[in-house]
Amino acid sequence: MVKSLREKKLQKILEIEQVLSKIQDTDVLLERLLTEAREIVRADAGSIYICEDDKLRIKYAQNNTEQKKLAAGEKLPFVNFSFPINECSIAGYSVIVSKLINIKDAYLISDDKPYSFNQKSDHITGYRTKSVLTLPLISNNKTLGVIQMINALDDDGCIVCFDNDDELFLTHFASAAAQALEKTYLTRSMIMRMIRMAELRDPKETGAHILRVSHYAVEIYDRWAIEHNIDIDERENFRDSLKISAMLHDVGKVGVSDLILKKESSFTEEEFQIMKSHTYIGASLFFDAKSNIDLMARDVAFHHHERWNGTGYPGSVDLSLVLNDNTTVNFCTKGLVGTDIPFAARIVALADVFDALSSKRVYKKAWAEADVLDEIKKQSGYQFDPEIVDIFFKVIDRIRAIQNSFPD
Repeated sequence: MVKSLREKKLQKILEIEQVLSKIQDTDVLLERLLTEAREIVRADAGSIYICEDDKLRIKYAQNNTEQKKLAAGEKLPFVNFSFPINECSIAGYSVIVSKLINIKDAYLISDDKPYSFNQKSDHITGYRTKSVLTLPLISNNKTLGVIQMINALDDDGCIVCFDNDDELFLTHFASAAAQALEKTYLTRSMIMRMIRMAELRDPKETGAHILRVSHYAVEIYDRWAIEHNIDIDERENFRDSLKISAMLHDVGKVGVSDLILKKESSFTEEEFQIMKSHTYIGASLFFDAKSNIDLMARDVAFHHHERWNGTGYPGSVDLSLVLNDNTTVNFCTKGLVGTDIPFAARIVALADVFDALSSKRVYKKAWAEADVLDEIKKQSGYQFDPEIVDIFFKVIDRIRAIQNSFPD
């Protein structure tokens, strides 16, 4: 028996749900949710929002029409804004009434509706928003966010209205999406607790720093993956692990003395050796790795202070011997060189240094951006992987936008 188009789409949704259930990072999941939802209902554009107290914050926006105007590998501008959850906006109203809203033309919403469409973005870009399908993401009677589809397309690429089948598909998809999102929230909550624990020990290790570094790392990887034609599934799996691993890169500082972490003057050589121990202390938390994320988190914690030319640390240290013997690592050994340094650690190394130099600390002022960028260029081939440096400068506009979105 030949399956109908509806049956095929529902089967596709079930297959997607299996993929989504394996993603562990909230941001990676949100972006994937938006991509898959748009494909299911053939939407040209869309946005996804999360609920933050009494506000909705946009996390990702996609637009095929605008994307086609960009050069290969480039992304649309990084967006980050929030607005109150009330009846004035379409997304806000959908949260209040906990219902799907299907609008044929955003510019022709009747006056008896409490909400209206903000045309500002269209006026800036020249885009024309017409059909809009908006649905809250609800799990266990709690609204986690909103997904909004824009401009349904027919077989000829013409804008049409979202129909009853689109409503059915998106409603079914949203139910599973909300459950997957709730699961990633639990993972993110656990990670943030670990980070706050490190922050209590080290005042430099702020939540904002962690979020910036992890976002920078994913942006760098995304551009690299596109230029290397990495398969979408492989790319998604790697970026999921990378986002979480980057957030945990300095978690080993919980095992370093407060006398070292909170010292405001320069370290003595002995103190610096103790400070270096945060690499293997952090790696030891993932010694009995059970997943790809554990493996990458171990690599990043262990090797994010390696240098491309081999002058970094800790080098070829046998973590099992350190743990079993409870000995101190001899950091006088040569560091790993070039591509012997795990790829994820090379990315995080640059992201971490960029943010550290750009940020104010108790012991230093923030560097001017021009000086930071000049230093990164100088360290290409010495401290950093030259290819990663090249990629970094290709995504510098998005790096700047992320930096502004997560201030200290």
